[in-house]
Amino acid sequence: MTGLYYEEFEVGETIEHAKRRTISEADNQRFCDMTMNQQPLHLDADFAGETQFGERIVNGLYTMSLAVGLTIPETTDGTIVANLSYDDVEHPNPVFHGDTIRARSTVTDKRETSDGERGVVTMRVEAFKVVDGDDDVLVCELERTVLSEKRRADDGSE
Repeated sequence: MTGLYYEEFEVGETIEHAKRRTISEADNQRFCDMTMNQQPLHLDADFAGETQFGERIVNGLYTMSLAVGLTIPETTDGTIVANLSYDDVEHPNPVFHGDTIRARSTVTDKRETSDGERGVVTMRVEAFKVVDGDDDVLVCELERTVLSEKRRADDGSE
């Protein structure tokens, strides 16, 4: 378990996540197939070639899911009760097959639950495509709110 307990989150803290992922054509195809999203902009090279993008773009929901997945080891792995919400999702730039994605989380809010037994933590998650020699390009951002475990006095962690 590498995730953080509620008490370990600090408002204002930014975590640069070490894991990255290069998105393949197969990743995008499988995600579209599993979610039954047959949008030709994601799947049809001829169709997408005639758009402003000039080629197929990766499904935005896959990009969002990958962004969240990249954050889990350093934030909520083994310490989460539930994801409560994903809000204010934006996709300011497209992702293409072959792009490598990295993520960053910034803790924006935290509060104990009314019974004091758990905590609610909100993080701003940003995903970037890695560009050599330039600043990375923001491709997805969202607010992720989670219900987090608190440390137990009897688990030897205090």
